[in-house]
Amino acid sequence: MKIAILGAGAFGTALGGILADKGYDIDYYDSKCEKETLHEVLDDAKMLVLAVPSKAVPYLLPHLPKNKPMVVATKGILSDKIFADFKDYMIISGPGFADDIKAHKNAKLTATDNRIEELFGTDYLTFDRTTDEKGVLMCGALKNVYALYCGLLGLKAGTGEHMEFLKGTANEMKLVLLENGAKAETVDLVCGKGDLKITCDFPSRNYEFGQILRKNPKAEPEKTVEGLSALKKIKNGEIMVPKEATKLKDLISRSKEWA
Repeated sequence: MKIAILGAGAFGTALGGILADKGYDIDYYDSKCEKETLHEVLDDAKMLVLAVPSKAVPYLLPHLPKNKPMVVATKGILSDKIFADFKDYMIISGPGFADDIKAHKNAKLTATDNRIEELFGTDYLTFDRTTDEKGVLMCGALKNVYALYCGLLGLKAGTGEHMEFLKGTANEMKLVLLENGAKAETVDLVCGKGDLKITCDFPSRNYEFGQILRKNPKAEPEKTVEGLSALKKIKNGEIMVPKEATKLKDLISRSKEWA
């Protein structure tokens, strides 16, 4: 079976490596490489894996077939509305690093469909499960925003303040998910608390840029900071922010200078 992987970055190639080892016919599309056209990569593919950066997703989706199964591996997408026209999509998300997966180190991710486990499950890559596609997507975007805030506050991993921040943030994320029609318990999966923990520390780009903004509110990121993009979408009303989400509201207030 041919599987088209859209995005040949670190995570896309890590997932592609698993599929290739299992004997699947893999073809990559990456706009930066342009070795093959999108049409050539999609031709005869029975399944798609979406692994491009979140900012590229709105531009790519209109060109994809709506009737083929699609695994969404892109993190940073706040709303499931963008997939409204797709008949069969599933989400894979969580704290697994691409380099660890490539090195066959133990990792655990969240899957919203048993086909993900069949495709990517190995003795070193395991999954917890939910059918809450919306919640998994939101967790993958919100954890970047909260990591930005954690860095902005100057909190350091291992301290009591940092641990209290993680605990309070997980509870706040549950409120945000509920406000937007997702399941609060999704935050307890590795796509929620697990990913939040590793993102609120170095070498997370979001956490690091929050630290930079703490010292220089006018700083510009040298590379893409997903938390900034998600924060702008939140400020533009892409999701609803409950009044109890005090951390998120404080970040929105602080961000007037730079987002």
